[in-house]
Amino acid sequence: MPKTPAQPALSVVSPEPIGRSPPRDLGQHGRKLWDEVQAAYGITDRGGVELLAQCCAACDRAEALAEAIARDGSVVYSRTGVPRSHPAAKDELACRAFVVRTLERLGLNVEAVKPGPGRPPSAFGWTPDRP
Repeated sequence: MPKTPAQPALSVVSPEPIGRSPPRDLGQHGRKLWDEVQAAYGITDRGGVELLAQCCAACDRAEALAEAIARDGSVVYSRTGVPRSHPAAKDELACRAFVVRTLERLGLNVEAVKPGPGRPPSAFGWTPDRP
């Protein structure tokens, strides 16, 4: 009986692609954004990686500021009792605006809209309900 070649041993593969880890440590929210963007777009160029890393760090900062605002309340009172907006509200908004602008600069806001399920449009404007 002829000998068959031995099967190669199987190994467990990491779910994270090699070379797609962020260049610096990120928090929970930033890492989630990093993983989702890399899974969908696979950014590998140095400039794009750095823009995405900065964007993810700003996302972490925005979420930390949002937690502080939620903890302290969106309205704070001065020593004289005058109500005003939480001082971190402007910084949170600036971080969120930075995230959105950076995602736009990376070109991640131009995904083509896929048509939904159903019938394709009729040719020449004819529909079954019109003679």
